[in-house]
Amino acid sequence: MLSYLFVKSAGVGVGVFVGTVIGLGIRSRKGKTEGLLAGSVILTALVAGLLGLCVMMFVTYMGM
Repeated sequence: MLSYLFVKSAGVGVGVFVGTVIGLGIRSRKGKTEGLLAGSVILTALVAGLLGLCVMMFVTYMGM
């Protein structure tokens, strides 16, 4: 069941990760680094992607 939910929701997690990397990468190049976890764009994007994945897994589970 958990693997099914992971596979169904993986696209959302990857999309949030890529979008966050692009957005925060542009923002950090302009010198605005507040709000980043440990000052890292990749770490912040990873956490955002995992959060998006977990939320989508929950939504998919509730819709079953």
